[in-house]
Amino acid sequence: MYKVEAYGGGGQSFGAFIPKGLTIKLFGDANDGLGKGLSGGKIVVVPPKGAKYEADKNIIVGNVALYGATSGTAYICGIAGERFLVRNSGATAVSEGCGDHGLEYMTGGKAVILGSTGKNFAAGMSGGVAYVLDEDHSLYKNINKEMVSYAAVTDKYDIAELKELISDYKEATSSAKAAYILEHFDEMIKDFKKVIPNGYSKMLRLISKYEAQGIEYDLAVQEAFEDMSADQ
Repeated sequence: MYKVEAYGGGGQSFGAFIPKGLTIKLFGDANDGLGKGLSGGKIVVVPPKGAKYEADKNIIVGNVALYGATSGTAYICGIAGERFLVRNSGATAVSEGCGDHGLEYMTGGKAVILGSTGKNFAAGMSGGVAYVLDEDHSLYKNINKEMVSYAAVTDKYDIAELKELISDYKEATSSAKAAYILEHFDEMIKDFKKVIPNGYSKMLRLISKYEAQGIEYDLAVQEAFEDMSADQ
């Protein structure tokens, strides 16, 4: 395991394609293309030490962050620019807001947005899961509803997963907003929404149904896939 600390401004495509076993923590901000093609590594971006601004109200990384990420983790202690996590297929990312077209064409992985999204959120999203803190109730007008649905986070497993993701993020970034959310988690959970593609949601329900019948996971996935194919 290798860890690198960087200070100042990260240039175009800072941390692109970093593999498993490498962690980069940037104290500063980053230009467009942060973590492009992330391939198992870990990227953490936090405001510079002594920064006077509030992280959750300022953009800290540019556009197209984590484009085409396949695996790994990214923690952005601030707002991400436009087209955040486009074509993500397996990475986990947390930010405190994002610009327009976030999670566009996402096919897998997990995202937690601890703030508002821009317009056209989750357009073309066919896989993966997102949790959005919707305190200002703007998600309904920003989300692209063509392929996804959203609802309150009520399932106990979803609640546990969300809390763990925020806890890991807080540990890595010392985020004041994450600390506040965790301190008031039971109260704030009502403001979170889970975003999931319609087909993906149905697939998960079918897998759970077959597992409840005592079928092993791999076979349950196969049975669910066959059911989905038959319906098309």
